[in-house]
Parts: sequence; C-alpha cells; structure tokens
Amino acid sequence: MTMRLADIAGHAGVSEATVSRVLNGRPGVAPATRQAVLTALDVLGYERPARLRQQRVGLIGLIVPELTNPIFPAFAQVIENALALAGYTAVLCTQTPGGITEDDYTELLLERGVSGIIFVNGLHADSRSDRTRYTRLLDRRLPIVLINGYRADISAPYVSNDDIASLEIAVAHLASLGHRRIGLAVGQERFVPSIRKTEGYRKGMAEHLRTTDVDDLIVDSLFTVEGGQAAAKRLIDQGCTAVCCGSDIIAIGVIRGARQCGIRVPEDLSVVGFDDSPMTAYLDPPLTTVRQPVREMGLAAVGSLLEEINGTPAPRTELLYRPELVVRKSTARAPAELAVVADTD
Repeated sequence: MTMRLADIAGHAGVSEATVSRVLNGRPGVAPATRQAVLTALDVLGYERPARLRQQRVGLIGLIVPELTNPIFPAFAQVIENALALAGYTAVLCTQTPGGITEDDYTELLLERGVSGIIFVNGLHADSRSDRTRYTRLLDRRLPIVLINGYRADISAPYVSNDDIASLEIAVAHLASLGHRRIGLAVGQERFVPSIRKTEGYRKGMAEHLRTTDVDDLIVDSLFTVEGGQAAAKRLIDQGCTAVCCGSDIIAIGVIRGARQCGIRVPEDLSVVGFDDSPMTAYLDPPLTTVRQPVREMGLAAVGSLLEEINGTPAPRTELLYRPELVVRKSTARAPAELAVVADTD
C-alpha cells in the first residue's frame, strides 16, 4: 500500500510537514503529536518504517529503591502506564538490601539497549553520592530523568515534590490545632528530601510558633516502621504532643511506638505522615498526611524523557510540584492544658 502523507495528516489532525518529521525521526515534535501520527499509521493500515517499529517496542529502564514502601509501586504504575501509551515498555528494576545495586541495574539496562532511564529516589538523592554515575550516562547522550532529590551538580531533568512546602503545611496544620511542642521524625540527614523536609519544618516552626529552638525536637531515623517507633519514644520524652513524619511508613512506626508508651493517637499525640500511600486511609486511626502528587510527577517525568528521546532537550532544571494536606483522624486539638492559640499573623 502506498503511504499518503495527506491521509495520515488528516487522520492525526496535523500538517503533512509534521508527518514527514515524525517519519524521518526529526526533532521538534511533541510526544503527543508524534504518538497521534504513529496511531494514524496503524489505524490506516500502513506499515511503520523499520526505525519506528523498533521504537514502538523500545525499552525504558525504571529504577526504584524498593516495593515494600507503597509510594514506589504507585510511581511505578503511573510511569509504566504512561510509557505503554507512548509505545514503550518499562523494565522495572527494584532494589533490596544486599541485592542488586542501582549501578548494577544501570549496566544491565545499558546492555539491553534501553532508550532511556527514569530514576525514582535513586542515589542522586544522596547528597554524598558520586555524581559521575549520572554524568557518564549524560556524556553518552542517554536520556535520563531523576525523580526527587535534586542536585545542582547533575545537569538533567528533575521532577520533585516540594518537600519544604510539605513540612510547612504539616506544621501549620498542627499549630492551628494548638500544638506547640511539635516534633519531626525524618529520614537520614544525608538525603536531599530529608534535608528539605527539615528545612520546611524549621521554617514552619519559626513562622507559626515563633521558635527556632527545635534541635531537640528533630530525630533523624531510617525510613522504616522500627525507625518511627524509636523516634516516637524520643519525641514523647521531649514532651511533644504532635509529630511530623518524613514518610507514612515512619508515621506508622510513630503510632506504634506511642501506643507502646501508653499514649493515645490522636487524643494525646497527633501524627502527620508524608506521601499519602494507598493504605493510609485504612489505618487505625486513618492517617493525616501530606500527599505527593504522584500521578502528575510520573506523567511529567515520562513527558520529559520522551522529549529527550525525540530529540528535543528537556529543561535542565527542577519541576517542583505542590503537595496537598489530607486531613484524616490521626490529628486532633492539643490536650487542653498544653494547647496554645496559633499565631495567624
């Protein structure tokens, strides 16, 4: 069958020049437009050129830290679906303690000839990690996108949740409920998200409670239930009536640790998580948390990667997404004898 550019252009709703650019692999075509042209080829019964057939089944590496934390499967699902709609297959690489490392996975993906890699909360988020593992990929012009953990020394497209705003929102919520001894249970201080969350917590405490003397109210911990338990006991000993957490997993540990100390949640201790993982609404009590806009971030990451693959460089900057506070039953007014009227000026 002879391919007619006019037919393809009419079906896709684009110009013949755009169809020509797609068929010849030229840059300057938006991912959605490119996909519309490819779909038109399929619907009209035209055979895709060999190069486009190869791209249709192209592989994209997706490296996530783990699957035990529900937020990472949520990211993976959004990204895999978006890639599939664009004609790509995600190769999901998950890490476990003592298992295959991120660097090992990267080498395996390069051997498979992937068209690009998306890193979710990878080693780039470790402020002390060696950046050359990423610059090496950039030097060979492999498209990559990094989610969360922005570092200025790695010139790549970034998509991040606004972690500073997240903790400001959490502190503001607790202060509005009359809490004045608000603790922070956050991840290890070397990680960029933890650094930013701590900054947001400090800013929130200074703005809403007019205090900067909070060093004793900050506990750096592991992103685990056990880490949250240990943090809870330390913060309760410091007289905290509320705790902001660096993840929902830590928050679950804080609630467990509080109950082990005979402290009720939320009557005696309010707890705010972070992520809005799928299970948080079903906890006892349902968890108040700061929602990461996972869907929007995942789609933005895929869009940036496809731009890179199609020859249109994505901005070497950080796309910051605004979080949302989801109020449930794990927060309540501070105990009457300890409450303070929040300063709303």
